[in-house]
Amino acid sequence: MSMLGKEVRQIITKAVIGKGKKFTEASHIISPTHNPSSILGCWVINHHYKAKKKGDCVEVTGTYDINVWYSYNDNTKTEVVTEKVQYTDSIPLVVKDENCISDDLEIIARATQQPNCLECEIAEKGGKIAVEVEREFIVEVIGETKVFVKLDPNGVVEDDDDFEFDELEAELADIDPDLSSSESSSSD
Repeated sequence: MSMLGKEVRQIITKAVIGKGKKFTEASHIISPTHNPSSILGCWVINHHYKAKKKGDCVEVTGTYDINVWYSYNDNTKTEVVTEKVQYTDSIPLVVKDENCISDDLEIIARATQQPNCLECEIAEKGGKIAVEVEREFIVEVIGETKVFVKLDPNGVVEDDDDFEFDELEAELADIDPDLSSSESSSSD
């Protein structure tokens, strides 16, 4: 390490050492109590997820509820069917820094596209409902890494010991304490 010397500093800091993004479209088959006549609405709620690093990927596992409002009995009655769905998305890390010096990693996962219904229709066999859902995640892996900083030989280095507390006290003594209280009371 001939680079280290008086003109270079080595800094250990936390930094993003891995990043990835993945968009997913998933198909789900919902089994209602009755044979549906028509689909009246579909929505996805109660999304929960967690993430962990697994090799060169971040694995996001989660659940959400799919709610389908449908009619049955020749469109004379309606019902809402709810089904909890589990998923696992493996997101490859495209940006990777191999210079991580610690095994203590922090994983951050954000849903940039919450699970959302794209399409909901009665399945071909008639007794089930087919639902298409989209979701998207961005993940980041944060770890400790080393950064080398070259010092500017012409730069000015000020030492904290050179700071003049007497100058600061003199400036503060010139401030009229009644000025700030009279301004605030006149604006009331």
